Amino acid sequence: MTGTVHVALLRGVNVGGKHRLPMQALAEMFRDAGCADVRTYIQSGNVAFAASATLARKVPATVGAAIARRFGFDTPIVMRTAAELAGVVRRNPFLKAGADPVTLHVAFLRDRPGKAQTDALDPGVSPPDEFLVSGREVYLRCPNGIGRSKLTAPYFETRLRTVSTVRNWRTVLALLELSGG
Repeated sequence: MTGTVHVALLRGVNVGGKHRLPMQALAEMFRDAGCADVRTYIQSGNVAFAASATLARKVPATVGAAIARRFGFDTPIVMRTAAELAGVVRRNPFLKAGADPVTLHVAFLRDRPGKAQTDALDPGVSPPDEFLVSGREVYLRCPNGIGRSKLTAPYFETRLRTVSTVRNWRTVLALLELSGG
């Protein structure tokens, strides 16, 4: 990819039969917004693309509006650069501690939460699951599977007062590779 590479993470797309959005149509919306080298990964709304910082800041609103017009639903879009995504991978505390990668996930936050919000999170809300908030990411270790965990996007959104979307570790690594990070 040429230029600054960004990754867009859409929440709630093609999950459980809801909010159907063909990836070809999604890629077209990113190209129509002015993005280059657009690539999607799996059917759950992951897009890598090249764009200037100015254009990338406009992408969530522009593409979000296009999705609403064409498909009739709103979906939050969380952005990271390829370099930021590489940092997320390098800093995973659970991986460093030897956790099984199959149990790992990352909740990507749109905004950095305040200390008061992160301090108020209950570490025992979903045993044996663990989490660690670091900047605009929440690292998750869910040994019994994310489907059984109470550490969900709505849990973190309510308490941290920001939009979030969760990806499993395999997807995070695939997006890093896709973005060239």
